[in-house]
Amino acid sequence: MNFDFSNPELLWLLAALPLLAFFKGKAGKDASVVFSSTAIAKEVSRRKKSRAGALLIFLRLLAIALLIVALARPRLGKGYTERDESGIDIVLAVDVSGSMAALDLSKNRAELMTRLDAVKKVIEDFIKKRPNDRIGMAIFGTNTFVVSPITLNHDWLLQNIERVDIGIIDGTSTAIGSAIATSVNRLRGLKDAKSRVIILLTDGENNAGKISPIAAAEAAASFDTKIYTIAAGSSGRIPYAAADRNGKIFRNRFGNPEIGGYGICSIDESELKKIAEITGGQFYRANDYKNLQSIYDKIDSLEKTEVKIRNFTEYQELFKYPLTLALALLMLERLLANTRLRRLP
Repeated sequence: MNFDFSNPELLWLLAALPLLAFFKGKAGKDASVVFSSTAIAKEVSRRKKSRAGALLIFLRLLAIALLIVALARPRLGKGYTERDESGIDIVLAVDVSGSMAALDLSKNRAELMTRLDAVKKVIEDFIKKRPNDRIGMAIFGTNTFVVSPITLNHDWLLQNIERVDIGIIDGTSTAIGSAIATSVNRLRGLKDAKSRVIILLTDGENNAGKISPIAAAEAAASFDTKIYTIAAGSSGRIPYAAADRNGKIFRNRFGNPEIGGYGICSIDESELKKIAEITGGQFYRANDYKNLQSIYDKIDSLEKTEVKIRNFTEYQELFKYPLTLALALLMLERLLANTRLRRLP
């Protein structure tokens, strides 16, 4: 908040008040009353105003000063900001097939993480960096499931992501084409979208679904949707977390997965590269946790949200307060001048 005057130049009138007070305080004309004693005349003719007269003049000058302040229009300003945002609509498409139970994206041996655990942690940080964008999430295995529609309510989105785990949908195969198609359908319904982006992360190859990844990518391109593809994890023989027959991960009391054995993993990089190329996106390969973080940071820097900020000030007029006080003082001055402090003619 800030205090100022709408017409500050009028405050210069206050400088005239001392002159007005000076002339009001000067002695009047010579006395024309005949006194029986020169001593009485001497006493009356002193150049000194009475206290009653001084009080009346003070009240009048103070009232004039307040009127000048009221004319200058004092006001209290409260600033606020309007944001003109040009956000980006993003769908995070994440593979939750059984191979995402691999432990090769763990930060270290003491803190084991499945691939999905690592991805969830990184995308949570990604979402927090983009408060002005509408973001949704879809997960896929044999089928595709929408975790969250595209929303600006990122707290709600993060709560839903927290519940995502391997085994909540059928993860025996990977339907990359279906995941792209579902994500495109979510984005194309947003008519006011300034830019549409899909960030697709998988650790396998398409082996399920009724639509091919290339056909889905071509559909995405026709709706001006860019796809960034990320191949997560290493190929070859890698450790996997222990899981039950439904694919649900066994975890210790600290929430960390336990090693259950080793398996072979392969990723179809060529198809992911082709998807990115068709839609104008880029392909990335994440071999460890730090590399995965840097990929999402790079995408964050490439897809920037334009935000225009306009500053405004809303004023509350305060002139009525000095004006009311000035009128009250003038009324008091008139009342006293005609009653208790009345002067003889």
